[in-house]
Amino acid sequence: MAVANSARYQDFMLLYSLGLLFVLLVTAPYWLLHMLLHEKYRAGLAERMGRVPRRVTDVLRGRRAIWVHAVSVGELIAVSGVVQALQQAHPEMGLVISTTTRTGQRLARSRFGDACVFYFPLDFSWILRRYLRALRPVLLVLAETEMWPRLLHEAHRAGVGIVVINGRISDRSLPRYRWLRWLWCPFWSKLTRVLAQSEEDGQRFAAIGVPSDVIEVVGNLKYDVRAAQNMEITRRLRAALPANAKVLVAGSTLEGEESMLLDAFEHESRQTPGLVLILAPRHPERFDAVASLLERRNLPCARRSAWTKGNPKPLEPGSVFLLDSIGELASVYALATVAFVGGSLVSAGGHNPLEPAQFGVPIMMGPHTQNFRGVMEALMMDNAVAVAMPENLAQTLHDLLTSPHAAEMGQRAYTVFEQQAGATEQTLAVLESLLQAKESFTVQRSKTR
Repeated sequence: MAVANSARYQDFMLLYSLGLLFVLLVTAPYWLLHMLLHEKYRAGLAERMGRVPRRVTDVLRGRRAIWVHAVSVGELIAVSGVVQALQQAHPEMGLVISTTTRTGQRLARSRFGDACVFYFPLDFSWILRRYLRALRPVLLVLAETEMWPRLLHEAHRAGVGIVVINGRISDRSLPRYRWLRWLWCPFWSKLTRVLAQSEEDGQRFAAIGVPSDVIEVVGNLKYDVRAAQNMEITRRLRAALPANAKVLVAGSTLEGEESMLLDAFEHESRQTPGLVLILAPRHPERFDAVASLLERRNLPCARRSAWTKGNPKPLEPGSVFLLDSIGELASVYALATVAFVGGSLVSAGGHNPLEPAQFGVPIMMGPHTQNFRGVMEALMMDNAVAVAMPENLAQTLHDLLTSPHAAEMGQRAYTVFEQQAGATEQTLAVLESLLQAKESFTVQRSKTR
């Protein structure tokens, strides 16, 4: 039976690699065209294809590494506290970070420096083996659900401990994992530990075949993220706001949401003098498109990229400030009278409501919030978030701006945020125990030689 299982596993690995190669070849014209037209598609191509950056191997200086992978901005922000703590606790090791997206890459480099940051490689054996040989990681730390078959196989084969932190299984992913459970189970056996965000996520990992003895529920790292209230952009905006202004901060918005928000904002501006909208699209490639939308609506608008040059002008009542930057939104939420968290009016699963919650701000979201299921359950249980449908968005905004109870709702959101903290400490405790076990094993093995 074991031989049969092993043969089936090897067959699947071969089919998976051939399938991935086939997909890349078939879609190559699409990618080549976009590489010619858009710089973002060319970014990091050599690194994705297996060229280990010299800057990364230089910073390691022969040391063993802890390799942390976070797909994009949200995952990176969540694990930043863990990364910083590991850097401080283990200077004898090199800590390297990979991301998939260009926005994640920019934020990682701004926080941790260029030298230790690189683009995540494609999931082919020859590419991954080059990285594993060059980095010699002791631990591979994966944020949320970044569990690629060949990556798990090759890292386990190289003797690397594999830990999923802030682990979650989305509503969309769960049926697919369950349907292919018989294929995925051999890969789940490669995992050293899975640290789940919630009890439900822990149960979902078990339901898709992850061994129960490696699953541990430690909480959501995003409850531990503390944004700086006094970033320069926040200070400048606070000084530029009209006297007694009310501010709607709409963060991480996606295509289709800006139009709905602007409709609600323009309607409410006629009833609430001094209302200002700070609008922060999720993706940098959409900044110009959103600016064009504002121009077509003839709304007074200032773009952060231009406004901060020279002497910034005061913001007018009824105007829109376009926050076309990365990494500043969480701090800017501190200015909000009401915060809207995007990705929730369209079917994208929503973004992080904890960013405004930490400032005690009344929060408004659309109905699509499954990406933050556990967080939303905690907030809704305490009546600490308002869920608005597209058709009543303007009314919900008006209620939050005028209700004497809105401040209390914001305070309840802050209380939820504070009560749920602690996942970082528990995550670090698990990682430390695994590092000590690896070190002990290495010492024992060297003594027996």
